[in-house]
Amino acid sequence: MSLRWEIDNKVQALKRWARQRLGRATGNQRHQVAGKTDRAVGNLKQPGGKVQDASKH
Repeated sequence: MSLRWEIDNKVQALKRWARQRLGRATGNQRHQVAGKTDRAVGNLKQPGGKVQDASKH
């Protein structure tokens, strides 16, 4: 996984976290749930990139 992908994944994870926190702060269930599911998907992506890197070496 290139450095650019790693940075993009980290930025996306931060956005997901912020969306979830915004939902909690405002009491908006939709933002809370969307942020939580987005974070779960993002967390699944990161190990996949590490496996790709390991297979290249």
